[in-house]
Amino acid sequence: MASTGWVWLARVKRTQGRKGEVFAEILTDFPEKFAERRKLWLLRDADAALKVGGEANPRELELVHHWLHKGGVVLHFAGVDSISAAEELAGLIVAIPHEERAALGEDELYIGDLIGCVVVDVAGAEPVTVGEIEDVDRIAGPVAILVVRGKSSTDEILVPFAKDYLRRIDMEAKRVEMALPEGLVDLNRPEHS
Repeated sequence: MASTGWVWLARVKRTQGRKGEVFAEILTDFPEKFAERRKLWLLRDADAALKVGGEANPRELELVHHWLHKGGVVLHFAGVDSISAAEELAGLIVAIPHEERAALGEDELYIGDLIGCVVVDVAGAEPVTVGEIEDVDRIAGPVAILVVRGKSSTDEILVPFAKDYLRRIDMEAKRVEMALPEGLVDLNRPEHS
């Protein structure tokens, strides 16, 4: 299938149960949309999933049923009816073609689209660039965590994507302005966890 790109919905973590179900980490902003989908694609190579033109060599599967479970989602695909068949799916990305993602309202965005944006702390007298968003962790709790690369390649900062901190998002400029509490940037570096 040729696609202009892929939207990641989930990452298969492990088997769940004995009938071929898998437990997956949710990567979408709209997990309730699984109920509207019957056709999903599994991508073997996470890096290839970012390529354009269908280069990811996806495997199309029919979603038989699903349910939300312990911060993730349990998926059961047609033809995957045993633990051993489900084990083969571990590590795969569940995706849809970019052109099939849900339409958003005017002031809405997909949080995954923030990857590549720069976080700027505007709480002080002068704006301070925190770094570039590399990933979004949605498993940590009710608030997504922005994984931000700081000044050095080893400087990873975890920033809660909370409404109270958010001041402005400029997708054209790839800039996210946040008023972060004093000390939060240093506190949320992984070496302080």
